[in-house]
Amino acid sequence: MPKGSEELTLARREEIVNACAVLYETMGFKEITIRDIGEKTSFTRTSIYNYFQTKEEIFLALFQREYELWREDLEAVLHGHDRMSIEEFSDALARTLERRELLLKLLSVNLYDMEANSRMERLVAFKTAYGDSMGAVTRCLEKFFPRMAEGDIQRFIYGFFPFLFGVYPYTAVTDKQREALREARVSSVTLSIYEIARTLIETLLRGLSR
Repeated sequence: MPKGSEELTLARREEIVNACAVLYETMGFKEITIRDIGEKTSFTRTSIYNYFQTKEEIFLALFQREYELWREDLEAVLHGHDRMSIEEFSDALARTLERRELLLKLLSVNLYDMEANSRMERLVAFKTAYGDSMGAVTRCLEKFFPRMAEGDIQRFIYGFFPFLFGVYPYTAVTDKQREALREARVSSVTLSIYEIARTLIETLLRGLSR
């Protein structure tokens, strides 16, 4: 057991976030309750409120952690190469997203609800992690595509980041959704996270880095 109140606080916060992540593998955001999360931890359910005031704060902390892990992957790309072609960078950036399926799943949820029901300090920590990941992508573009103008980098960022909100629903189609598409006679192709991300990244770069 960790010694000291700060270590214990961090350990219990992490345990709560981990419990939420496990539940989210098989349950939806709206289905999961504080009670469900509490039952997955080693301490009483009411103790959760010492660390998080709402379910949304727990999800936001999970979200923050995923952004932080993605930033680490992005920094590895940035510092692991002296130069990269459009094809190589598109592949590398798409691979970082392939490893962050949970981040993409969280992005498909109504973020407004999470943010509205979280305290400002939690929201600021989350926004910091989000901003750091955006900064890491920006630094990659500046390093590997030095001819890109500042405006073109900004256009890439504001084309790429909003795109991430729709990746998961296109790559994780349920049986019920497939049946509905068949009955509606809507043709569809299921692509992997890597496939759909790489296509978009390469298309953006070819249009902006001329």
